[in-house]
Amino acid sequence: MSGITLALSKGRIFDESLPLLKAAGIEVTEDPERSRKLILPTTRPEVRVVLVRATDVPTYVQHGGADLGVAGLDILLEHGGQGLYQPLDLRIAKCRMSVATRADFDYAAAVKQGSRIRVATKYVGVARDHFADKGVHVDLIKLYGSMELAPLTGLADAIVDLVSTGSTLKANALHEVEKIMDISSRLVVNQAALKLKREPIRALIDAFAAAVAKD
Repeated sequence: MSGITLALSKGRIFDESLPLLKAAGIEVTEDPERSRKLILPTTRPEVRVVLVRATDVPTYVQHGGADLGVAGLDILLEHGGQGLYQPLDLRIAKCRMSVATRADFDYAAAVKQGSRIRVATKYVGVARDHFADKGVHVDLIKLYGSMELAPLTGLADAIVDLVSTGSTLKANALHEVEKIMDISSRLVVNQAALKLKREPIRALIDAFAAAVAKD
């Protein structure tokens, strides 16, 4: 049987995936912050970890570059999740997706009056659906980083972004005005791999599920 490849992104998802992997009897043998390798070995010779950008995890899994991966719900919603089996909410890397504005922008009044609001975000699909459901008219501006700058420079009235502690918003004099949804990371599996490598992948899913249930 050929090995199993797991796609992870560096940072919080990687760190919070380690206890789940350990529960499945797998430990990554190199520190991604010190190693220059993008493919990391584990204590199980048939399992390897590939390090990819968070936004690329669903693409790698969908097209078979990895058999399974861990991706935030925010990424999966933007990606569309086509061709991916999503068996498990791992309940890691928790945060929320919210609307934030400058303190002097009356968001509630703008929404009530039916004003057209300029919103900067990298989550264009989620933002479009959210405001459409509310019947709010928006002009969406796609950005890839430093969302907080958009209201401060007059580029946008509001942003839609992930919020964890809220400290970045506060540091930039922005206020969270509406929560859109809670976000956590999901296990995603390539559907062809699930058929071809059913037993080892099912064993991993079961081990992750048991570890999540204990928390």
